[in-house]
Amino acid sequence: MFIPATEKEMKERGWDSLDIILVSGDAYVDSSYNGTAVIGHWLIENGFRVGIIPQPSLDNDDIERLGRPELFWSVSGGCVDSMVANYTATKKFRKDDDFTPGGVNDRRPDRACIAYTNLIRKHFKNSFVALGGIEASLRRIAHYDFWSDSIRRSVLFDAKADVITYGMAELSNLMLAQCLRDKKEWVDVPGICYASPTKRSGYTDIPSYEKCKEDKSDFIKAFNIFYKSNDRRSNGIVQKHNERFLVQNPPQRIEQEILDRIYGMDFEDRVHPIHSKYGKVRATDTIKQSITTHRGCYGECNFCAIAVHQGRTVISRSEDSVIREVEKIVSRKGFNGIIYDVGGPTANMYGIECPKKIESGECKNKRCMFPRICDTLPVDHSPQVRLLDRIQAVEGVKKVFVSSGIRYDLVLSDENGKEYIDKIAKDNVSGQLKIAPEHVSEEVLHLMGKPGRNVLLKFKEEFEDSNRKFGKDQYLTYYFMAAHPGCYERHMEDLDKFVHSRLKTNPEQVQIFTPTPSTISTMMYYTRRDQDDTKDIKAEHSMQMKLKQKQILMK
Repeated sequence: MFIPATEKEMKERGWDSLDIILVSGDAYVDSSYNGTAVIGHWLIENGFRVGIIPQPSLDNDDIERLGRPELFWSVSGGCVDSMVANYTATKKFRKDDDFTPGGVNDRRPDRACIAYTNLIRKHFKNSFVALGGIEASLRRIAHYDFWSDSIRRSVLFDAKADVITYGMAELSNLMLAQCLRDKKEWVDVPGICYASPTKRSGYTDIPSYEKCKEDKSDFIKAFNIFYKSNDRRSNGIVQKHNERFLVQNPPQRIEQEILDRIYGMDFEDRVHPIHSKYGKVRATDTIKQSITTHRGCYGECNFCAIAVHQGRTVISRSEDSVIREVEKIVSRKGFNGIIYDVGGPTANMYGIECPKKIESGECKNKRCMFPRICDTLPVDHSPQVRLLDRIQAVEGVKKVFVSSGIRYDLVLSDENGKEYIDKIAKDNVSGQLKIAPEHVSEEVLHLMGKPGRNVLLKFKEEFEDSNRKFGKDQYLTYYFMAAHPGCYERHMEDLDKFVHSRLKTNPEQVQIFTPTPSTISTMMYYTRRDQDDTKDIKAEHSMQMKLKQKQILMK
């Protein structure tokens, strides 16, 4: 059943008013892949009356259609930061938007969290507003903003919101709703940020917004403390903004039982009819008959925001939970027998996590996968193989594909990794397997936090061997990146030679590095220093030269 998006749908549920209204920069697709839909269903599941207003117009009273919520508004820019959604890596406006009906980028405002909060304040004075989603999550402290080329304040202050529920935030939103409903103090809710006139005792004080703006070393120091604050051992952080303090509570931690409940909710898995007259939402093509098996990623690629938003600890669903979802997909009218993807941020991290990290939190000065796979990480792909076999055995399923990217260095570190490669090559590749080496220069790879070229060549050899064994005509699809901090034209020329001579392919997937808020690579891009603030790094800021780097590979 859809979350009410109209007054009629409210009345069909017997609701005269709502407790919470969700506002999103995306069209309303009722799917577990849509964070706003997940939050809405989770709150309804726990007894709250929830409505949703997707992509409200800034020019009329569209925001008023469901009335004023009793408790709070929950505002999200959508599945992608609105500035990333609206502009390319060279700051050109995007004409297309896969999350907007009809595919034309004409509904999502720049800095959507700020725009929507201002809209709410205009029509509903004194409303309580909670920001959520990836845009608010990545902009929750003082951060570098590529589009204005400046250090901006926490979006909490710029939007004049009351709270940020950062990360995936189902539990944070539920606890916040319960506190507001019961008229209890909410400032202790894990996984939120709020403004305070004073510091919070016991929390780590990081360099202020003003210091970050004035001194790049202070910005690096603040960023590094913030980056590690997603650890379950964190005691929270505070950052001064003028005369007030941004307070970030320790993160929420979700367990498998709750994750199973969330993905077991009754999603419609289709676009809400309110959008029907505007055309197709293209993003639904990538999630059709697909399943998320886990959250989080310990790969920690320096340019990726997943570690900050979803966390560096992988939480996997139970096999039974996944199978129940498969059976639901199979039961739908028109099912064609294909499960198009079984994966997550990194598909082959399902069921693999360090017991030490689960118990005690992330290591302070060591990563799970860089510069090599940690000996403590029990790499074993048999849980994913077993899950894929169980899905294949469900009556009505003909094919099961792994379309999400995999970490090939993780595969090669498994003593039984060849069996995994054989398995997916034989049964679970739909002609091409996505991998993301990003580059082959050791200097650039080090700054990206990615494995070396020899690991890539070894995996390519193993994959091709498996294809020959099973008589398959399948290939690898490579994702590469230009203009990452530390990347010169000579590095791109080296990559070009390697791609043609060793990979024997013409690159099709090449992106220019986009400095998204709160990633390690963005910190290096802005400061032109490494993460430890020990040496200078070239960071290409000229749009013309960024394009030139890409063209070296795409000529």
